[in-house]
Amino acid sequence: GYFEQELDNDGKIVVNISINAEQQRAKIDFTGTSLQLNNNFNAPAAVCKAAVIYVFRTLVNDDIPLNAGCLQPLEIIIPQGSLLNPKYPAAVVAGNVETSQHIVDALYGALGVLAASQGTMNNLTFGNDEYQYYETICGGAGAGPNFNGCDAVQTHMTNSRITDPEVLEWRFPVLLEEFSIRQNTGGNGKYQGGDGVFRKIKFLTKMMVSILSSHRIKPPFGVQGGCAGAVGKNQIIRYNGEIVKLAGCAQITMQQGDCLEIKTPGGGGYGMK
Repeated sequence: GYFEQELDNDGKIVVNISINAEQQRAKIDFTGTSLQLNNNFNAPAAVCKAAVIYVFRTLVNDDIPLNAGCLQPLEIIIPQGSLLNPKYPAAVVAGNVETSQHIVDALYGALGVLAASQGTMNNLTFGNDEYQYYETICGGAGAGPNFNGCDAVQTHMTNSRITDPEVLEWRFPVLLEEFSIRQNTGGNGKYQGGDGVFRKIKFLTKMMVSILSSHRIKPPFGVQGGCAGAVGKNQIIRYNGEIVKLAGCAQITMQQGDCLEIKTPGGGGYGMK
């Protein structure tokens, strides 16, 4: 299998997978992937290898331990100086939280067994001199053979839960005005991609907000004729009604009464209807 996964920032992950059934070995070749980027979406080679282990372990219908032995039948080629094997001092903070998701989706795309998930952790941080907070926000999972993608779920590398609304509002000067499923944002297909979510937070004091997210431009792909999921959107509703649209990666000051709206992507669909 072969697949090209384009990132919102013009980076590209290319993977070619060849399997030798007789020798029970596989070669995973990332040659053709973009050179390391001048942003922080570069991923160390260890992150790439971890994503490969994750994907191939999910393909094994057995309860096997997760350790380095999983790599023995796999030959992984990651070109030096690429965004998946960058040279120092490349910035890599988004490599583990964002690029890892793209690697996983590219691998599943090359194998043709699973559509793209929301492909992002929607990393949200806010704070000031007194408060600091960080959360990742769920979205749609990709559909596969014989199953629909899940709605409003943390996918693949995320594996985390979000803070309870009561705890969030008790500990921080914010109000969670809405946290709901974005209906009909999963890709259509024989099996439907999962829906993303809508999260709206009102700030009761001045704070700095940062968002690190993906699939705000390029949609999560469908496979085997399935349609892509909806892209995510970030914006601010100022206390005076002004709307400020945010890029996938942005930092902005929130004033008292401002609302942050985050719409996460849906998963891709699988198969033609």
